Amino acid sequence: MLAKFFSYFIPITIYKTNSTISKSLEVTWNNGELVLDSKNTNYSFGSLQRILRKGLKFIGFERIKTFKSVLILGVAGGSVIRTIVNEIKFKGTITGVELDAEIIKIANSYFKLNEIENLELITDDAFEFVLKTKSKYDLIIIDIFQDTMMPNFLFEDFFINRVNFLLNTNGFILFNTMVINEKDRIRNLDYKTKFTTDYSLRMYPKVEKHNELFTIKKLV
Repeated sequence: MLAKFFSYFIPITIYKTNSTISKSLEVTWNNGELVLDSKNTNYSFGSLQRILRKGLKFIGFERIKTFKSVLILGVAGGSVIRTIVNEIKFKGTITGVELDAEIIKIANSYFKLNEIENLELITDDAFEFVLKTKSKYDLIIIDIFQDTMMPNFLFEDFFINRVNFLLNTNGFILFNTMVINEKDRIRNLDYKTKFTTDYSLRMYPKVEKHNELFTIKKLV
């Protein structure tokens, strides 16, 4: 494919659209890799896949293989799903929740998420989904952005407590955040204080420059 070849020299955009939620969305060949970007940041594959892969490695690929259920809040193009399925060889159930229906269309058309047999994709608001679901999970990945902005509800007690309730004992939360100013740094430090001795929390700053990862294990 010529676009893939030339992308090693210059990024080649093959699809561009506007979304009421995510605004500008682009599918681009970049260095031989198909990526999904918003106006100001990478949404899937590219740097984002590297960031979340690091988080999964912190938890441990072999440990994740033993899990039975994974919940992903914020699917985008599905790069973390591809890491879980293709690299970790996870065979349990994967539930992906994405608010933006336009992104789901792109994920299915260009990244073939609809071909993954153990994946259920749900178009819904993450906040609403965690209120409604009766399922529990061994791994919950939170990766929710609107361009470079993170919704405030992610850091509010009610949402945090509800996600914690949905997590099985000895399960993990992997939370990807963006820190671009002092306000974000203070917000993350406050988030860290929300977890008691019933949890083991680790924070990994400056992953791919502006991202900060949390891994949180539920102990009891």
